[in-house]
Amino acid sequence: MPYAPFDWIDDEARRRADAGLVRTLRPRPAGTELLDLASNDYLGLSRNPEVTAAAAEAARTWGAGSTGSRLVTGSTALHAELERELAAFCGFEAALVFSSGYAANLAALTALTAHDSLIVSDAGNHASIVDGCRLSRAATAVVPHADPEAVRKALHTHGGRALVVTDSVFSVDGDAAPLVALADVCRAAGAALLVDDAHGLGVLGEGGRGALAAAGLAGDEGVVATLTLSKSLGSQGGAVLGPARVIQHLVNTARTFIFDTGLAPAAVGAALGALRLLRREPDRAARAGAVAAELHDRLTAAGLTAVRPDAAVVSVRAPSAESAVRWAADCRAAGLAVGCFRPPSVPDGISRLRLTARADLTQDQITAAVGTVVATAPLPVS
Repeated sequence: MPYAPFDWIDDEARRRADAGLVRTLRPRPAGTELLDLASNDYLGLSRNPEVTAAAAEAARTWGAGSTGSRLVTGSTALHAELERELAAFCGFEAALVFSSGYAANLAALTALTAHDSLIVSDAGNHASIVDGCRLSRAATAVVPHADPEAVRKALHTHGGRALVVTDSVFSVDGDAAPLVALADVCRAAGAALLVDDAHGLGVLGEGGRGALAAAGLAGDEGVVATLTLSKSLGSQGGAVLGPARVIQHLVNTARTFIFDTGLAPAAVGAALGALRLLRREPDRAARAGAVAAELHDRLTAAGLTAVRPDAAVVSVRAPSAESAVRWAADCRAAGLAVGCFRPPSVPDGISRLRLTARADLTQDQITAAVGTVVATAPLPVS
């Protein structure tokens, strides 16, 4: 028989096509007439002139790339500046910048656990947390979504080192984790709490300082946060924030820090520019939340099923994966870009449109977005 080691890929592709789960890349142009409610640009900063100018200046000053890993040549004074200002803004002792939020989660989960540790992970956590749990080689207990009592019971079964990990705001439905209750459970059990605040930074807390600041947990000795620079800050990269001894431990042990090329200077400069702009314009955070609430209220008033948002993600349920894909395509044809979540990206198997509330949306744009989603809905609106 001929040598064909990848024939199995064709079988997988047919199964995906039959299930309506084929994913395709859709490169976007530099300029578009589409109204964007699909990106994670919550504060509308990715094209802000001040932010893009900061990116350009950083590239001119420090070069196009960081040239190496952070421990060799990939750390610049600009990286250190961002880490100091990010930690201060969010209320933590120290911060460490990574090439992505994904890498930050892998670093925290693998470096803060061992083979004899227990990780307790929410069933709705992001894929980067799931992968970090797998790579950690620690025992992992996946508990029901947003259930502190289930966390308490899981911790009760383990007598050694333990870490509880959760998103602050879950990316599928936009609901918030019960952080205060989880922190209480962790303290009682002597466990650490790791919170991915990717969708909370820039939206929750005073002036957008994040979900942990809103919950009064920023700077807590037993709490570590991860976040991304690619959502509210409109740039790219990620960070881990926590006690200085935790950050120093990551510098010495986290493989996605030690062996990865440092974040490019342009991305560092953009994130720093966006952070400084947010400090001067704290009302952007409240505006993003207000837009999300208005989108939810108007969509549900029109008869659609949407989850009330705790931050800036508005999730609208679809009857099936196929109808969700068609709905998103119909929205795009009508001039509106929305996200489409379907299995296996959604753990509950329910497909959704995912709308991103942006602080820079006008009332006319909100009205147009709601009208398009309702007009293209796959089922009659009651």
